[in-house]
Amino acid sequence: MEHHQAAIYLVAMAVGGLLGLLAPDAGPGLEHAINPVLGSLLFVTFLQVPAAELVRSLRDGRFLSAALVVNFVVVPSVVAAMFAFLPADQAVRVGVLLVLLCPCVDYVIVFSGLAGGSGRRLLAATPLLLVAQMLLLPGFLYLFLGSESADIVEAGPFLEAFAFLIVVPLALAWALQAWAARRPAGQRVSDAATTTMVPLMAATLLTVVASQIPKLGDSLTDVAAVVPFYAVFLVVMAFAGKAVARLFRLDTAAGRAIVFTGATRNSLVVLPLALALPDALAVAAVVVVAQTLVEVLGMIAYVRLVPRLVPAAQHI
Repeated sequence: MEHHQAAIYLVAMAVGGLLGLLAPDAGPGLEHAINPVLGSLLFVTFLQVPAAELVRSLRDGRFLSAALVVNFVVVPSVVAAMFAFLPADQAVRVGVLLVLLCPCVDYVIVFSGLAGGSGRRLLAATPLLLVAQMLLLPGFLYLFLGSESADIVEAGPFLEAFAFLIVVPLALAWALQAWAARRPAGQRVSDAATTTMVPLMAATLLTVVASQIPKLGDSLTDVAAVVPFYAVFLVVMAFAGKAVARLFRLDTAAGRAIVFTGATRNSLVVLPLALALPDALAVAAVVVVAQTLVEVLGMIAYVRLVPRLVPAAQHI
């Protein structure tokens, strides 16, 4: 499955799209399944990074500084350059800002690892990135939207996402690592769990797409209009990420990880925030999901192209 994962993910999104169109009444139920499926995916992801390596990575000040700069200095600058050209619809603009201003803290670890990036460094940066986006997002939204942004961001969905998608899966992964280190049965369970990565990723994508497609309604044109912006963002951030990695003189694995963290966005974690918006801004959630679709396609390309952009066996 790992050799054919790109095709599997594309099929999962296509099936999700068909399910959303043919069985729209299933959308609300599938929406409740997003966090459990994503939490399972992150548990398997965390399981592959030993706790000792995570602790060592927290001491990597250069990498953590580079991750903060690329996500909270470079990315807002790129978004600011694009903002004036976005569709005028307020809900569309809110959705774009929510998703592009928040760095990914989940499947970025998976895709970065596939391209030879440092998963353990990204995992170590996860709490820092999540807390930073929680603190900075209200200010960023105010800069872009003015006083209209006051009621958009609530801390609750972010705190819930942090507990359910980061703390619980990480604790369970560490517990299983400890069991595997002491008992053969634990090692067998751990080995079996790691084989579920691709199916869980496919299930996550299918669930997200199927649950949100029914919400498109008459907003398809507005949502489609933001797709080129998401594609341009991925292209720009590939080179911007490399520039930041070069600025901080990171090694190859760390440099590739910086490229990925700058490009991938927190669509699955900010989706509950978008879903909690007033009805007048309901389209924002679909705009967030549209970014997921573009990003997954982009990540498939990134896995192949980033190793060429940031070659091995050299400092960049």
